[in-house]
Amino acid sequence: MLQMANWSIFGVKLNPHVNDFQRRYVTEVRRCNEMERKLRWVSGELPEPPPPPKPSPRVLTPREINILEERIDYIESEIQEITRNAQNLKTDYLALIELKLLIEKTQTFFQDHSAHRKISASVQIYNNEAVLGHLGFIAGVVATARVPSFERMLWRISHGNIFFKQAQIDEPLKDPVTSHELQKTVFVVFFHGEQIKLRVKKVCNGFQATLYPCPATYKEQQDMLAGIETRIKDLEMVLEQTEQHRRLVLTNIARDLSTWMVVVRKEKAIYHTLNMFSMDIVKKCLIAECWVPRCDLHILQKALDNGVKASGSPIPSILHHVPTLEIPPTYNRTNKFTQGFQTLIDSYGIASYREVNPALYTIITFPFLFAVMFGDMGHGLIMTIFAAILVIYEKKFLKNKTDNEIWNIFFGGRYIILLMGIFSVYTGLIYNDIFSKSLNLFGSSWKNVYDEDTLRNHSLFSLDPKDSYTNTPYPLGVDPAWQFASNSIIFLNSFKMKLSIIFGVIHMAFGVTLSVVNFNFFKKAEMIFLQYIPQILFLLLLFWYLCILMFMKWIMYSADATDEALGTYCAPSILIIFINMMLLKESTAKDPCKPFMYDGQDIIQKTFLAIAFLCIPIMLFGKPLYQMMMAKRQKQYRRGVESGEVTKQETPEESMGEILITQAIHTIEYVLGAVSHTASYLRLWALSLAHAQLSAVLWQRLLKMGLRGVSPVNAIILYLIFAVWAFFTLAILVLMEGLSAFLHTLRLHWVEFMSKFYEGHGYAFLPFSFSAILEQDDIDVKEKPNGGPPQ
Repeated sequence: MLQMANWSIFGVKLNPHVNDFQRRYVTEVRRCNEMERKLRWVSGELPEPPPPPKPSPRVLTPREINILEERIDYIESEIQEITRNAQNLKTDYLALIELKLLIEKTQTFFQDHSAHRKISASVQIYNNEAVLGHLGFIAGVVATARVPSFERMLWRISHGNIFFKQAQIDEPLKDPVTSHELQKTVFVVFFHGEQIKLRVKKVCNGFQATLYPCPATYKEQQDMLAGIETRIKDLEMVLEQTEQHRRLVLTNIARDLSTWMVVVRKEKAIYHTLNMFSMDIVKKCLIAECWVPRCDLHILQKALDNGVKASGSPIPSILHHVPTLEIPPTYNRTNKFTQGFQTLIDSYGIASYREVNPALYTIITFPFLFAVMFGDMGHGLIMTIFAAILVIYEKKFLKNKTDNEIWNIFFGGRYIILLMGIFSVYTGLIYNDIFSKSLNLFGSSWKNVYDEDTLRNHSLFSLDPKDSYTNTPYPLGVDPAWQFASNSIIFLNSFKMKLSIIFGVIHMAFGVTLSVVNFNFFKKAEMIFLQYIPQILFLLLLFWYLCILMFMKWIMYSADATDEALGTYCAPSILIIFINMMLLKESTAKDPCKPFMYDGQDIIQKTFLAIAFLCIPIMLFGKPLYQMMMAKRQKQYRRGVESGEVTKQETPEESMGEILITQAIHTIEYVLGAVSHTASYLRLWALSLAHAQLSAVLWQRLLKMGLRGVSPVNAIILYLIFAVWAFFTLAILVLMEGLSAFLHTLRLHWVEFMSKFYEGHGYAFLPFSFSAILEQDDIDVKEKPNGGPPQ
């Protein structure tokens, strides 16, 4: 078991026919639980966290477990006895301190004003009970918070026939059990008669007030104070020695406490796993059924052989493949780079067994779509530097574990953040945007056609592409001349909106195409014709055709076209063309423009629309009709089974009504989703525009203000303004906008992309692993209080 737990390659299947009390190793599990509870309690008594555990490569023998259990029991009883004695000493010490303060405070009560002469002249002592003529008194200490209600209750039970004096203790006292600070108040109650005295004592007991004997004369009070101070000094010395002994015992234990805890948890995990095993008929052999990755069978066999050699058993362990109809768990191998992306996919749902895993493609598509919304070289560089620090010093951060959930989330997704930052730098380079400014790396493709006088006399100029454009595109990204254009937002809006539609259609078409991989693997070739081809045709003939029209518009229409019908004035609206196509409306245009972009466009569009709508009944009725045909074959097959011609069993068929309803839901969801999901990708354009505009506002309304002055004082102002600009850039544009873009990207993958092919009906493979068990136990210990000693 130790060898297999170290390799983390097999997951045991629980035998459901045996209850917990009938399992073989229930007693051992309970013993380990009790030892773990005692060790947690001892750990909670330590003044400092124990050192990390020492490596323990082997499992303890039953004799060593018994010795360890006896030692843990002895340590627990010894610490309990020391703690109990210390608490008793602290209780006595607290009582002496309270008595000392009470005597000091009551001296002022008896010496108050002219009553001192009357009191000192007539006080008599009877059996340690103070009596002032017929007037007696009781002194004690009560919690300060209870004084008002305590005094009010005394007043009520005596009908006002008492005299109550109090004085609050300045320094808080310590509770001997919890070590919490206690605010106490000294009080003296003067009364008349034995009946009121009994009532006063009952009230004191009800309010948990501590009563102390207090002499009435000054000389007796001084003598008692001297004796109390001597006893306090002796108790302080004994308490110090007791604390030193307790600290010494705990220090000696702390060196091995973490190691013992790991050993006990491993033993408990082993016995808990052995409880899932079955016994053979003669009860001399344990039989386990487990899931193992096929490529790790040789590792499991090696672990079994090593276990046999380590135990010295002459009987080898037998590994046998058992055929089963159960669906195996899903196991995706990951490393520190792919773990974060796999976690994003598993959060949506664990993949069905052998279903295509989208995490591999998400490594590229996720940071790219994020960067489309977050495209800024400056902000992307900040994110890249932050993630690079986490990646470079990841070993150091792994050693310093913390409970901060926000930090753990950032650190767990460090490689996701790194790729998102790198891709954001790339898209920022394409947008030519760095903190809302542009870089002129290659020289603008636009030129000035105005003379110097015109430039001085006018503030706005119009650049006609016929004269001002050099017909040489800017080599990479957006031309920096658009930074100063008044219509830059209109241009970038059109550009980013079209890009978002193009990326969205490609992303969805890729998701639909991935369903072919599932159909081929699960041997559902008919679904390629009944589902994939109609779905991909419906998507491409409508929405990819829309993307093709965008490319044609960019290529065909220009300002320097010789044909007026292909000039910028005649450039059609792609959205209007698509709406007319869907509504079967005729397109109109004014001379010299043409109603269509190319010859035969109307016929082609109607053909595409007809084919796309013909795909809907195929998606709706294709699968149910095919299953009806297969159901007839199964009936004939069952007849053959009944006649004895065949012996193979078939699974029962599903209800045709359920199949029709399910298929109708899927068809409606896909058809309507093709429209809504395509529109959903417009969030790429919307968030990119919002991010760019927020960055521009911070530059124009904040940082630009500090760059206008020329006085020396302006340097200090610029320093302060830059600090404010940097704060808002990090807090709003990097953190808040980054989180928003992350969530939108996650939604695009979960809903728009993965819904096309991903089922996510599987369950995760949980191997028997010491590292996972110890990590989970550490989390449980942090969430739950330490175990306490038995009552």
